[in-house]
Amino acid sequence: MTTRNYWTSTIHKHDPRWTAVDAYTFPHSHPASRPNTKALENTLTASKAAGLSNYSLSPAQGKFLALHCRASGVTHALEVGTLGGYSAIWVASENPQLRLTTVEYNRKHVEVARKNIELAGLSDRIEVIHGAGIDVLAHLRNEVKVGTRPMFGFVFIDADKVNNWKYFMLAKDMVKPNSVICVDNVVREGQLADLRDTDPYVMASRQVVENAGKEPGVDSVVIQTVGEKSYDGWLWAVVS
Repeated sequence: MTTRNYWTSTIHKHDPRWTAVDAYTFPHSHPASRPNTKALENTLTASKAAGLSNYSLSPAQGKFLALHCRASGVTHALEVGTLGGYSAIWVASENPQLRLTTVEYNRKHVEVARKNIELAGLSDRIEVIHGAGIDVLAHLRNEVKVGTRPMFGFVFIDADKVNNWKYFMLAKDMVKPNSVICVDNVVREGQLADLRDTDPYVMASRQVVENAGKEPGVDSVVIQTVGEKSYDGWLWAVVS
């Protein structure tokens, strides 16, 4: 009997069925006739034309976050890592009552995102803040503390991975009870569980998973995802 080495096998490589299922299901769950479809498509096109990396969420993932905010009645959300504004536009366009604050370090990304958000007609509800995530979040936390900025009901962290836990802890101080903090890209195509892997992004993902499990007032779970963005996953944490 041959023992299969998981880490050298192709078990975690992209399966075309993942993309096929997204391609089949999404047009049914979100027909092209929906009001935000064109804005979302234009955002991806403009981001690609501007040379931004293809790191945006899949349409299904973007809508999932947007539906969570709707179901939870979120009125103020925070995003760390704007890129071209795709996920921000998803969340805001599906929730007319919601205001989103999104933080981005890269100036070019900020410029592209602001233009995309303006073209989507959402500049009045999406605030793009340019700056280093830790510095900006510390400032936002102070604003929340003194009451000049409302507490957030949802946080999505999708930025430089090595600072994920710092972002998480800063966000934890700014959310309402029973709010969700979601950290993207923690599974790393399964490398999260290969303790021999010392890649900084993988180690940072382990830090988030392990620390969230020990952090008082936090209840978390890691959800593995497959689809057109291949194999990854996010940490989903509720802060009491």
